[in-house]
Amino acid sequence: MLNKQLLIVITSSILVACAGQKEAPDAADDDGERRGPDCIFSSSIRGYTVLDESNLIVEAGGRRHYHLLLQRRAYGLKSSWSLAFESPTGRVCPGFSEVHYSGGMDSGSIRIQSIRELSKEEHDNLLIQYGKKKPEIEQTPVPNEVKGAEVEELDPAASGD
Repeated sequence: MLNKQLLIVITSSILVACAGQKEAPDAADDDGERRGPDCIFSSSIRGYTVLDESNLIVEAGGRRHYHLLLQRRAYGLKSSWSLAFESPTGRVCPGFSEVHYSGGMDSGSIRIQSIRELSKEEHDNLLIQYGKKKPEIEQTPVPNEVKGAEVEELDPAASGD
């Protein structure tokens, strides 16, 4: 009977220790910045945009967009015909998930360094920064004619000079 109670106490202690405690919010949370990496379920990936040899934007379900930074440059990524995300867990996360690309004369596999979910503004700014989208230019209004004092020309012959 004592062994059974001891086993229950030890198991409960381990479970409580693993569950952990939510950390207190800090200044990064107050600014709306996320703590820790974002992960993407590989089944939710709907498309991608290659920004350059080490930056991608991935579109996932729910119209969410993520910025992926690769650990090193992937020469040939911009001209690749196909791209695949490999992860042993079904979730694409930084550190152990990889991007496989192939096409043309180059192919390879590169580990993902970071993943960050983007707001709509951040998504648009990245596309503009890498030349994938033209910025919306606000047209300045045409100035209205101002009615006011008009210039009067003097006749030099009438002045008597």
